[in-house]
Amino acid sequence: MLLALCLGAGVTGFAAEPATDAAPNLTVSQINRLVARGALSKKDAAELLLMAEADAAEARAKEAMMQAQLAQAEAALARARALAAQAGHLRNGEEPATRSVAAPVATVAVVATEPAPRPGPPAPLHALPMLAAAPVENNAESTPASEPPDPVATMANEASEPVATASEAPPEPAPTRAQTIASEPTEIPPPAPVVAQKAPSRRAATPAPADATEEKIPEDTVRVTYVPEIVKEQLREELKADVMAQAREENWAAPNTIPDWVTRFRLFGDVRVRGEGIIFPAGNDNTGAFPNFNAINTGAPFDVSGTVFSPQYDVDQDRNRLRLRARLGAAVDLGEGYSAGLRLATGENNSPVTQNQSLGAAGAGQGGNFSKYALWLDRGFLKYEVGGLPDQDLAFTFGRFDNPFFATNMIWADDIGFDGFATQGKFPVSEDITPFFVVGAFPVFNTDLNFATNQPAKFKSNDKWLYAAQLGVTLEFSKDFSLKLGGSYYYFQNIEGKRSTPYTPLTAVDAGDTDSSRPAFAQRGNTYMALRDIIPGPLNNNGTTNQYQYFGLASKFQELALDGRLDYNAFEPFQVSLVGEWVKNRSFNRAAIAAKAVNNLGVATGATGAFLGSDTAWMVGATFGKPSLGERWDWNVSLGYRKVGSDALVDGFNDSDFGGGGTNLKGYTFGANLALSARTWIGLRWLSATAIAGPAFKADLIQLDFNGKF
Repeated sequence: MLLALCLGAGVTGFAAEPATDAAPNLTVSQINRLVARGALSKKDAAELLLMAEADAAEARAKEAMMQAQLAQAEAALARARALAAQAGHLRNGEEPATRSVAAPVATVAVVATEPAPRPGPPAPLHALPMLAAAPVENNAESTPASEPPDPVATMANEASEPVATASEAPPEPAPTRAQTIASEPTEIPPPAPVVAQKAPSRRAATPAPADATEEKIPEDTVRVTYVPEIVKEQLREELKADVMAQAREENWAAPNTIPDWVTRFRLFGDVRVRGEGIIFPAGNDNTGAFPNFNAINTGAPFDVSGTVFSPQYDVDQDRNRLRLRARLGAAVDLGEGYSAGLRLATGENNSPVTQNQSLGAAGAGQGGNFSKYALWLDRGFLKYEVGGLPDQDLAFTFGRFDNPFFATNMIWADDIGFDGFATQGKFPVSEDITPFFVVGAFPVFNTDLNFATNQPAKFKSNDKWLYAAQLGVTLEFSKDFSLKLGGSYYYFQNIEGKRSTPYTPLTAVDAGDTDSSRPAFAQRGNTYMALRDIIPGPLNNNGTTNQYQYFGLASKFQELALDGRLDYNAFEPFQVSLVGEWVKNRSFNRAAIAAKAVNNLGVATGATGAFLGSDTAWMVGATFGKPSLGERWDWNVSLGYRKVGSDALVDGFNDSDFGGGGTNLKGYTFGANLALSARTWIGLRWLSATAIAGPAFKADLIQLDFNGKF
């Protein structure tokens, strides 16, 4: 229990003693000083507060009872005086004006403590008096609360005694009409007991003898017989709320209170550990038919006249690796519809389509021999939302943010982030129909300010942008059926490669004026063209040496995409979902591409083979099970098939797992997930891909994931 505190003497220590019935008379400043000096713990301060609350509640209950008793006593006194007046008239032979009476009472003099004025809102703790100062006298003679005595009859009996015994009073007359009236009962609820004393009779000519004793009652005494428990509880809750509000305002009774700015932050993240096996069946073409254009374009230009192979993709050696993905983000509420978001993620390079870090992999100055790994800024944006209604959203997002479009990973990888700004909105027109839209502009590439770095005269910019729009609708046919449809148009500006102005590079660092049109990142599958128009001459041995070359996309890209998702919930809690996507590159020109293509060619019939690329992609998939894994043993399984033409979409932005990532692939996918808890689950995936055009290629991928989120 609490302490004996010597605050008046400025004592900073304390000694343990049995708790008193009332809280020490402490001020807030005194408590703060004790807490600051270490003489009083926050727990003890809280106990002091609770003791004060209990004592104050009891005092308020007593005060309320006193006021109620005083009001009842005053009413009884008024009725007694009226009856006494009627009795006087009857003794004198007069007929009273009315024979109805309020109660059988006699004249009484009520003694009660004058109540203090009703206090306003509860005072702060430091202003509370010693709550145990007001004594309470228990009425031992009171009858149980279930059978209270009739206080009016009691006062009548006590008031009649001095009339019968005082020597100065005249002889008692025969029974009068007043006595008859007084004997008649009335239906008045018994008021709470009051403290009364005998008053002199109105018929007495002189005061009562001096030896007539009467009980002396202290002025501050209140007789309390019963306070309903519900009243006690109401008073207790009111006082607690008021005192705690005052304590919170002074910021000392809630030491663990979190500042407001902290409550506006929400941290989230996830960790995934993946075991991955890449299997290449026999029969893949390993003669140098799969150049790694991304490695060429992100490094020094490749001399196509040399005798060394260009960087090549692995197509014949199986690989196993352990991979880690860790992400940590924060969502910040800025108030009035504004918010911000940040996220950091792992990644062994700056790939836009994955945050996987291969454990033990050495490259780009990190990894290997237990070296540390890099973190990347994966998200950073500001958002403004208007409306605020749950079914009507209009949001404006600026920065780097999640994919705002309704699409599958055939066209946009699951991990991809969009740079730029987007506007999203949905407006239900009925309970079953909700149209939605997305529009945005996204910078894909921005020309270096000093391009070319080794030339005094700079080259003009070749900035690349994506302008996109999507319009869709969500249809709720019934509680079991829902359908979501979307149509999108993705216009890539300047993403295709451009042939340079003719020139003769003397070294590998001699830039061409269209070098910036090459992709900054790519996977595999798109058709490529040579960018530099190199003039043959004596300096390059008539075009047989110093043929330093970069490569760009041979096709323009304006992608029309149609997406759909059908959910069937008749098997709740399980769901059946069917997903489909179809994409066509509206800018695909087979003849123009074939004239400059350096890959995706068939068997050579002359100098080169025929161009076999295509402009269409499609996929279908089905999922059965719990749509979200929220409890232990929740599960789902999925199956899908896709066929992605070489130039149906940009290969640098789609799924990085199927066939190693990219386009010009077809095949099956299978997946299953099982929840181990509300926030952890395991997953298994198998993906089998085969090349559509060009040399023979097939790859199988198996993945086992262990996931956790928070």
